[in-house]
Amino acid sequence: MMSKLLWKFLLSSPALLGATLLFSAGEVSAVERADLMASENITSQSGNQLQTADTITKEVKPSLIVAAPTSPVSQKVPTFSPTTKKNLELPELVAGNTKQPTAATPQPKALNLSPVMSEAETTLAQVPNSPVNSGVLEQVNRYSREGRKKKSQNQVTNVSQLRDVSPGDWAFEALRSLVERYGCIAGYPDGTYRGNRPTTRYEFAAGLNACLNQIERLIIESGDSFDRTDLETLQRLVQEFEAELATLGTRVDNLEGRVAFLEDNQFSTTTKLAGEVIFALTDEFNTEPDDASFLDNNNTVFQNRVRMEFNSSFSGKDRLVTRLAAGNADLFQIQGDPQAPNESALGTQTFNLGNTGDNDVIIDWLAYYTTFGASQIYFAGTGGIHSDYVPTLNPFFEDFDGGNGALSTFASENPIYRIGGGVGGAISLGVGVLESVLGPSTITVGYLAGPDSSDPTDGNGLFDGEYSLLGQLNVNIGDKIALGATYVNAYHRGFNSIFDAGGGFSGVVGTRFANDPREIALVPRDNPMVTNSYGVEAAFRLSETISISGFGTLTDVIMIGAGGGEIWTYGGGVALSDLGKEGNVLGIFGGVQPTLRGLDGNIRPAGGFARDNAYHIEGFYKYQLTDNISVTPGVIWLTSPGQDEGQEDAIIGTLRTTFKF
Repeated sequence: MMSKLLWKFLLSSPALLGATLLFSAGEVSAVERADLMASENITSQSGNQLQTADTITKEVKPSLIVAAPTSPVSQKVPTFSPTTKKNLELPELVAGNTKQPTAATPQPKALNLSPVMSEAETTLAQVPNSPVNSGVLEQVNRYSREGRKKKSQNQVTNVSQLRDVSPGDWAFEALRSLVERYGCIAGYPDGTYRGNRPTTRYEFAAGLNACLNQIERLIIESGDSFDRTDLETLQRLVQEFEAELATLGTRVDNLEGRVAFLEDNQFSTTTKLAGEVIFALTDEFNTEPDDASFLDNNNTVFQNRVRMEFNSSFSGKDRLVTRLAAGNADLFQIQGDPQAPNESALGTQTFNLGNTGDNDVIIDWLAYYTTFGASQIYFAGTGGIHSDYVPTLNPFFEDFDGGNGALSTFASENPIYRIGGGVGGAISLGVGVLESVLGPSTITVGYLAGPDSSDPTDGNGLFDGEYSLLGQLNVNIGDKIALGATYVNAYHRGFNSIFDAGGGFSGVVGTRFANDPREIALVPRDNPMVTNSYGVEAAFRLSETISISGFGTLTDVIMIGAGGGEIWTYGGGVALSDLGKEGNVLGIFGGVQPTLRGLDGNIRPAGGFARDNAYHIEGFYKYQLTDNISVTPGVIWLTSPGQDEGQEDAIIGTLRTTFKF
């Protein structure tokens, strides 16, 4: 009889129905604030949200950390762990399931992506004749903005703003007794009930609702053999907190209505869209016209690059990336040695990559990430580069050729990662022995075939044409120092450059002779080359806002059947984050771009060749104007562009504006 009365009471009480929806509201709120991808663990709960037995079972298990793609829109300010530096930030998107789990907010070094609700706003705006009125749309906009700033006008920032339930209140003790006897509240994320501090009436109502649900289940299972005293206590508690339960129910009803509309009109249950647009005002100031008369002064230009990235997940632990790119940015002509007057690769900036010239749209990157046991696996269908899947250990400068890190391709990462690219795959394995002694450590092996990998004719294809094979060991020493050792073996066809990032003919970093030693050596340019490159990388976190990083690489070149040479490059920088404002970055970087320093005697031209170091000095300051817009002024100073200190220096000034959505 008692079970029937309680069941009837539960069904007839709007207040309890509202409380039943409370934890759904918690999930919806988490969806609104969730990043597209998680940092190291996909799961997290609010520090002040009670976890009931139901919510505990709904938690998503932490996924295996996988190397993140070189996506400007999924970029992170790197940490120093090889396993977390470039995590595969996987969206928990499962076909047919439109709700996302709570995503963990990265450490302060991470930059958050657009929230899920922000994308839903875009969906609403694009639905023709949308039935949502302006008031509802404004509510959606407001909810999507919650959590982006430290303080919100409508956000309760202190529990003292509400009338609390203190540990000494009868209600507190009554609920504690029920919790201990029936185990209906699992506790906060730290596994405790926090019985020594006051709780808000809304938190208390949430716990009360959990106990009601638990006792209801027990009554159904055990029949009438239930403690009448507990039922009377529950009834008194429900009457005391009826107003809070009703208020929560109303808010949840409204919120679920908005979520239902968004689900009905969303783009896809498995795919999310993110984007980046770069506007760059840039000029080269110091180069005078070359004696050859065809090299004119560089003019001030206004250039752009656009990237639209579709991120799809089918299991919650994988990710398919399809990126569209367009742009109109051309390289500057930089005066060098008279035999090679156009040293364009030296002045390559990150927004110069992926441009189509006339803003034509192409698929410039197609890749798939997944996990297999303890392994982290990557496949590239087109546009793959080595820094897609391996840590580069260059915090704040590296943003995967996006618009928020260093201006130049040289300062972004060790040029060893620019050797080759295209189609292939990679796998990363944790090194348990080193991890137990030092810290998170990984061994990574990757293989990428060149631009002719889709050609089935002789001398081409996946394994018979141009390729680059990478192996890297990363170790952490504590939480402040990260070290990497990298080896790359590559085969380069005739006329193709060494540091081409898979593009083939043109290099993206380094002097002209470093990209193609055959130009200065006594070797035909159609002669193929083999390179063996040995690199080291290191990063040191001096404090939470100061990072020091650097790299060095030796590349041995073998011009098949002719002779060999040596190419050197090294550099280092200091980055100051949150300087003046959260999200800002001041970066200063210097080093030597890839420079051809030696040739075998039998292929060295008569009288030798110029081999002065091509120094690169760069400074930039990224100012985070809003959550989605940053402005970065910077200067790049290039010396000895033709590997000859007698040639004029080049000075490039850039004002870069980046929009992320």
